[in-house]
Amino acid sequence: MAISRYLASWKNLAGCAGGLIGLGLHLAGLAGSYWLLVVAGLYGVGALAAPPERITLVTDPEEEAGALRSELDALVDRVGGLRVPAEAVPRLAEVAEVLRGMLDRPRELRADPDALHAVTRLVGTDLPLSVQSYLNLPWWYAAARGSGAELLRQLDLLHADAISAAERFHAADAQRQADHTRYLEDR
Repeated sequence: MAISRYLASWKNLAGCAGGLIGLGLHLAGLAGSYWLLVVAGLYGVGALAAPPERITLVTDPEEEAGALRSELDALVDRVGGLRVPAEAVPRLAEVAEVLRGMLDRPRELRADPDALHAVTRLVGTDLPLSVQSYLNLPWWYAAARGSGAELLRQLDLLHADAISAAERFHAADAQRQADHTRYLEDR
């Protein structure tokens, strides 16, 4: 596969053009007895001078949403069995439910870069960081400082952030529903 990809690449095509120029120099009598080195050298120059292939980092939206969903589900499952305040588990589940509503529509999520960024940031950074920061504290230190309340406050803020992103994400659907209602009433 890698060989066939290289054979069709711009680097190979530019190298072949350089090699043909070297062959032309040999046929014209300018390359002398070192014509093979000239052809190979011009091939190498052409291959090195050609622009690199573009790398596409675009993944399948379903695959991307599936990976985020798996990461989110793993966090929710893991927190259920850890030493966190009892109120943290349902609050985390509420945040996860809001995020799953967007992850259930991967193509629309991919089309909305702001929503995709918000979901990726919440699932990949903010939620795990809040939970892990709390868990890094010894239980006696967390209890003395009231860190459980701080974790709950962070989850509330993250819930508000998720709701805000979801409202922007679902705004077009809500507008479509309202327009359809007006249409039905007018008919």
